[in-house]
Amino acid sequence: MTDQADLSRLADIVVPAPVPWWPPAPGWWMLLAALLAGLLILLVAAVRRWRRNAYRREALAALDRLGPATDAAGVAAISAILKRTALVAYPRAQVAPLTGRAWLAFLDRTSGTDAFTGSAASLAPAVSGVPAGDGAALRAAARRWVKHHRAEG
Repeated sequence: MTDQADLSRLADIVVPAPVPWWPPAPGWWMLLAALLAGLLILLVAAVRRWRRNAYRREALAALDRLGPATDAAGVAAISAILKRTALVAYPRAQVAPLTGRAWLAFLDRTSGTDAFTGSAASLAPAVSGVPAGDGAALRAAARRWVKHHRAEG
């Protein structure tokens, strides 16, 4: 008769082989494909945005090349740069005829500030032929407009 408590016939438990890391399951391949597609979409969007804002970079470089805007000629040069920039970002029929106070109001409206009509950086003195008082403030307002204006389209 055999003893049921006899441990001599005891064997180790057979453990299955571990799941290999390669090749991954189909779900991981789908996740990788989705991540790559998302990265490609982000890359394309970034390149489009960079190309779309080339006119802003060019305007900022032109503002940096200008000397101090302490006289009417310097103020007029800043205004010309802003006008060229606006002609790229907005319809020509809307921007080209603007002069004087209407031009300043347009700059304020598109920047959401009153930097050109209601501050020391105003282009308003240049409109009447009198040089602006603070060329650095005017240049800072112009740079801010170039960077942050709301473009149409």
